[in-house]
Amino acid sequence: MPYRFHLGPAALTALPSGALHWPDQNLLVVSDLHFGKSERLARRGGALLPPYETRATLTRLDADLEATRPAHVICLGDSFDDLTAAGEMEETDRLWLIRLQAGREWTWIEGNHDAGPVSLGGTHRAELRLNGLTFRHIATSEPHEISGHYHPKARLPGRTAPCFLIDESRAILPAYGAYTGGLFCDHPDLQVLLGPRALAVLTGRTCLPRPMR
Repeated sequence: MPYRFHLGPAALTALPSGALHWPDQNLLVVSDLHFGKSERLARRGGALLPPYETRATLTRLDADLEATRPAHVICLGDSFDDLTAAGEMEETDRLWLIRLQAGREWTWIEGNHDAGPVSLGGTHRAELRLNGLTFRHIATSEPHEISGHYHPKARLPGRTAPCFLIDESRAILPAYGAYTGGLFCDHPDLQVLLGPRALAVLTGRTCLPRPMR
């Protein structure tokens, strides 16, 4: 079950996968894919993780694209764990991503991990304004914006789950990629960004809305 809501002029749908669908614009939005995180950690002497996160993320993205059939995809920054990871993507994964891009407008928003263009197709923007909404990586005080960056998550008895954070002015998307961690929605950095009636919409098998506070 998705969660439908309005932000400014837009009727939007939060999907259980962590993607955001704007049906009237035939648009799908994802944030913080972090392709190549395991490779980047190994390269820099960090934890050794099984190198499957890129394929797991592509599988989920492929399913969302098949379900929503968007004409335009926006990736809200930190799509790659760093620019080296973008250049060293395995050939099978690179070709898979190129196939997903085929026939679609594809916008890469720059993030703090990938602050620059990659050699893959699509356009590269610091932010994008579209029909009353602004798409950027990190939230500001501007109304009617869609962002990511914080990887928000929420606690439930016995588990945690990535979540959307939504109020009258903005929506912050969960991290779409595997191995991404997150910031709990009661963290002060998130509390100051959102209004008192903000919702945390948890992802998983269904979308579960609950008060953020």
